[in-house]
Amino acid sequence: MVKDPLLDGLQVYIVGGAVRDEMLGRPVGDRDWVVVGSNPQEMISRGFMPVGSDFPVFLHPQTKEEYALARTERKSGRGYKGFTFYTGADVTLEDDLRRRDLTINAMARTLDGALVDPLGGALDLQRRCLRHVGPAFEEDPVRILRLARFAARFTDFVIAPETVVLCQRMVALGEVDALVAERVWQEVSRGLMSEKPSRLFDVLDQCRALPIVMPGFVWHEPLAHHLDGFVTNQMHCLAGMYAIAMLDTPVRDTLGQRLRAPVECVQWARLLPEVMGQMDQSVLSDQWSSHALALIERADGIRRPDRLQVILTIASVLRGEEPSRWLAALEAARAVDAGAIARPLQVQGAVAIQKAIHAARASAIKAGGGGHPV
Repeated sequence: MVKDPLLDGLQVYIVGGAVRDEMLGRPVGDRDWVVVGSNPQEMISRGFMPVGSDFPVFLHPQTKEEYALARTERKSGRGYKGFTFYTGADVTLEDDLRRRDLTINAMARTLDGALVDPLGGALDLQRRCLRHVGPAFEEDPVRILRLARFAARFTDFVIAPETVVLCQRMVALGEVDALVAERVWQEVSRGLMSEKPSRLFDVLDQCRALPIVMPGFVWHEPLAHHLDGFVTNQMHCLAGMYAIAMLDTPVRDTLGQRLRAPVECVQWARLLPEVMGQMDQSVLSDQWSSHALALIERADGIRRPDRLQVILTIASVLRGEEPSRWLAALEAARAVDAGAIARPLQVQGAVAIQKAIHAARASAIKAGGGGHPV
């Protein structure tokens, strides 16, 4: 490691995910650092920039990586915000590691690369086991969400039975009731984009947290199969994965509001079952072009073709068919020059123009081969 004069005399360690991922042979993203035996005044005097509001965190002026003072936590209320922090110079690295969630996230490396692993994280990596660090795990309900998200990311890892029992006890004690929507959505959205998103919901269900975190959510094995199968699809995106997950949930709009999901995700979740319902209808050959156009217009496909292309693809995959016919209909409808049709009809008014454009689009779909029965 290149020598950094800003770190001379400081006890600093790389911690958490960077250590874990390097040991797993995975790409390492952002590196987090812990500083032992220092204080805010010393960090600022060295040129670090303070950014932490709840506890002292500092940005390195050149690398912009985060350096946090080693800290301990004490439960002071319900929920993930119910903590007080202590960052005195007497807090050790092991003290800091003991407050973390899982053993595989509670390892550190020195500047010269030596592994510091007081809690057995390396062994659990070898065993492919997600295990809580200690009793303090149950003080923060977000850790249940993180456990589920890590299970979705590390698909060959099992969860230690005692960790599942601990999560179930947290749910029974009402800790999960205090979770706020932003943290729930943060972990759910990341889990949906992981290697095996179904494990996110399976673990939450196993921990008995799913009906509390996502009330009214309908989860079953076919949805799990669809979610996991779509991960490798070229149309894979968060809004699409969320729409698939919500496909059989009648209260999808209410749940989307509760989760404070992005508007795009809520819209896709509303559109996908509507599109599938339209695609499932039996339509005579000579009526199919009008039927397809009605679907395109209802989904705002003329103005937002990219969105509809993905939704049509998802719907077709879920129905076990190729999307080509529907995508060709969308392309044919959009190829119609609405302006050229409208100009000579200006004197007849908007209704006449709309009817003419609609008829032209239906004819274009039919001419493109859209007359085959569903």
